[in-house]
Amino acid sequence: MVKISGIQEEIELRSETTCKEVLSRALSGKKLKEVVACKCHNRLYDLDSGIDEDCSELDPVYLSSPDGLKVLRHSAAHIMAEAVKKLFPSAKVTIGPDIENGYYYDFDFERPFTPEDLEKIEARMSESVAGNHSFERLVVSRDEAKKIFLDMNETYKLEILEDLDQDTVSLYKHDDFIDLCRGPHVPNTGYLKAFKLTSVAGAYWRGDEKRPMLQRIYGTAFASPKDLKKYLVQLEEARKRDHRKLGVQLDLFSFSEEAGPGMPIFHPKGALIRTILEDFERKEHLKRGYHIVQGPQILRRELWEKSGHYDNYRENMYFTSIDEQSYGIKPMNCLSHMLVYKTRLRSYRDLPLRYFELGKVHRHEKSGVLHGLLRVREFTQDDAHILCRPDQLQDEIIAIVKFVQDIMELFGFEYEVEISTRPEKSIGTDADWDRATSALSLALKTLAVDYSVNAGDGAFYGPKIDVKLKDALNRKWQCATIQCDFTLPERFDLYYTGKDGQKHRPVMLHRVILGAIERFLGVLIEHYAGAFPVWLAPVQARVMNITDVQKEYVEKCTQKLRDKGIRVDMDVRNEKLGYKVREAQMEKIPFVLVVGEKEIDNSALNVRLRNGKNLGMQSIKDVVELIYEEMDEPFKQGGMSYRYLY
Repeated sequence: MVKISGIQEEIELRSETTCKEVLSRALSGKKLKEVVACKCHNRLYDLDSGIDEDCSELDPVYLSSPDGLKVLRHSAAHIMAEAVKKLFPSAKVTIGPDIENGYYYDFDFERPFTPEDLEKIEARMSESVAGNHSFERLVVSRDEAKKIFLDMNETYKLEILEDLDQDTVSLYKHDDFIDLCRGPHVPNTGYLKAFKLTSVAGAYWRGDEKRPMLQRIYGTAFASPKDLKKYLVQLEEARKRDHRKLGVQLDLFSFSEEAGPGMPIFHPKGALIRTILEDFERKEHLKRGYHIVQGPQILRRELWEKSGHYDNYRENMYFTSIDEQSYGIKPMNCLSHMLVYKTRLRSYRDLPLRYFELGKVHRHEKSGVLHGLLRVREFTQDDAHILCRPDQLQDEIIAIVKFVQDIMELFGFEYEVEISTRPEKSIGTDADWDRATSALSLALKTLAVDYSVNAGDGAFYGPKIDVKLKDALNRKWQCATIQCDFTLPERFDLYYTGKDGQKHRPVMLHRVILGAIERFLGVLIEHYAGAFPVWLAPVQARVMNITDVQKEYVEKCTQKLRDKGIRVDMDVRNEKLGYKVREAQMEKIPFVLVVGEKEIDNSALNVRLRNGKNLGMQSIKDVVELIYEEMDEPFKQGGMSYRYLY
């Protein structure tokens, strides 16, 4: 007997009963037509699949549901691959999974795909959709599958088959296209009513830069044209907000091939925003009882071996040699912080110790994944390590989570939280991992914070809480992380003297709040579309004249505003006022302060906002207070004033 989710009655199973047969006894009409797959024991099945005898409850998977969209998008990838092979027979297929909001397929082809090629591929996909070709699942022996793909000269599929340790594999066929795939898929190609190919990018085969460079065609698919249109509008807005484009437009940062990929160069305005963020963070950490420390950029290789980084992380590290000694350029800051701890004997009364460093680190990211400020090889972490007694652990984790909540509120971010558990490649005992995972989950439960579990994605030395913020377009970005570590204090023989006079092992918490400053800045640029809140804006106000007669007064006003701590510049060029105002608005400057004869006569300024609103003539004193008020606005929830930074 099997129970269908949401339906009271149970249905008796017969031999070789399919999902579709069971669902058709409980659902009918439009509701049944919207079902594209079924789910049992958290596994998705094709509608034509037989049901296992141990399946006690069957869930229908509707097209518009998250699982339904996964199935639809995976099917769209196959339909796209079929279209590419029809149009470009010499192209070799590799893999084509569904991803968040879409899908992709990687191809080995002799020339780059063009925008015109994408139009042709879309048109060919539409033909396949109109054909309503059924997706047929074929289970064959691995040797039989090898023969099929050998005859097709699909060498990448043969390589995948070589790596599979199983006697049988599943293939999926629609029309005359066949692919190696676990499935499931929609019943037929006609379900793909709303799709769009979005871009082409390079991707190394299996992510290995020593392997062939492939072409990755991205696409998206939705249950309805309305949903697709909404997403494409959002995608266009994301392009407008692209931090790489705005970084150039606002003169914030650049990259140079001469300097090397993944190495950002910050211009005066970008460096100023960084400085404001970093100054803010220093004060916030000091307020919460952290000590500011700073470690060296390189440390002996033996130290990285001792920590476990050499065995578990060295593919992401850079090494150099000095006086015939091997050194590792630091990818993280924890080792130096432990060395600070070890410089003197510690008592239970000294703990917790909270060490904070805005530490510059280097990590070897593959060139194919570098992406503006969001994925770089050199970056600065707002890194801290807390060494505490086991009985202090809960309070310290709770304090970090509250710190994160305060910062998310300041920037107006919504966020999601997940706990990542032990990965395959890791160090430490099961008991320590269990203790650490329990401590993290208990802290979140104490604060009534909802979280999900990301199995197997913890750091190699401990589980972690990850905070994923949502920007203005509802995209998720990895931000804060809190890692609980019983292992490194053991490896570095860290201890404190307890009340009993005996040696005891501290626990270490690794944590960042913003994460990488570069990445956070990239997210902020896109979140605000370059229009930073007044407290963060590199130029808060620009004073400009109408004619040369007002030039001296503009200079005096500019200096008065600077004396009040306002970041201001002036524009006294011999250009039309409208042109200068529009240019300031394009640069996202919050306040445009215009000077004419009337303003001089009244010792005032005419105030315009970057959104085009004109506040009219105001005294210099009132302008200063207005700008101060805008600076303070985001901080009011926490009972703070931006001016405390000064």
